[in-house]
Amino acid sequence: MSDKFSLTEVHVAQQPRDRFEEYLQSRGMRSTRQRRLIVEQVFRQHNHFDAEDLIDELTRTVGRRQVSRPTVYRTLTELVEAGLLRRLEIKGRGVFEHDYGYPQHDHLHCQQCNKLIEFQMSELQALREAVARENDFLVQGHRLIITGLCSECHRKSRRRKSRLDLV
Repeated sequence: MSDKFSLTEVHVAQQPRDRFEEYLQSRGMRSTRQRRLIVEQVFRQHNHFDAEDLIDELTRTVGRRQVSRPTVYRTLTELVEAGLLRRLEIKGRGVFEHDYGYPQHDHLHCQQCNKLIEFQMSELQALREAVARENDFLVQGHRLIITGLCSECHRKSRRRKSRLDLV
């Protein structure tokens, strides 16, 4: 995708772990070793994931039984409530992405391979603001997911079938 639609950088005052610690403290909740392991794993890289992906990754990196399945699900909900993650509903499955420190952006979703492509477009933001002004509406955010086929899946679907494909 061209740089015209790439995400802009957002500077944040706190690291995600510190912000989550602050959130837990404000709710009278403890910062446990399991929660810290989850936060570190989630913010180690930027990608879209579901709870099962995270559980698999934690099992590979910290070992079995270090973090319980219920704790992962509970902590993901807390990370959303703390404003650190955003939950998207894709094909009936909860998918998470970083929210804290990332700009407002939208997605293209490939219905064949489930790839999510992030993009940001100033014209879309301007349209959103114009519609809000027209309707005297205070915008607090939006989610747009455009569905279709990514270039790779589209190319595969257009490929001419050979006799070997029929076997």
